[in-house]
Amino acid sequence: MKAKLLNGLNNFLVFDTFLVLLSALWLVVGLMGRTVGLPLGLNLWYKLWPILFTPAIGIFILGGLVSSAISQIRKRRLFSQ
Repeated sequence: MKAKLLNGLNNFLVFDTFLVLLSALWLVVGLMGRTVGLPLGLNLWYKLWPILFTPAIGIFILGGLVSSAISQIRKRRLFSQ
C-alpha cells in the first residue's frame, strides 16, 4: 500500500513538472507572439495563471522540499543503524 501511494505521488509530481514546464514554454511563445503582433494565447495564459499555474508551481516546489526531506531522513536512518 505504501509503495503504491508513493508511486502514485511520484507520477503526479512528474505530471506536475511537465505542466509547469509547458506553462513556461507557453508564456515565452505568447510573449514572442505579442512582440510581433500575433495572438498566441497570452490572454488565456493570464486567465489561467491564478487558477492553474500558480498552484502547479506551488505543488512543484513542495514536492521538491518533501522529496529532499525524505532523502535526508533516509540517509540519517542508514547512518544511525
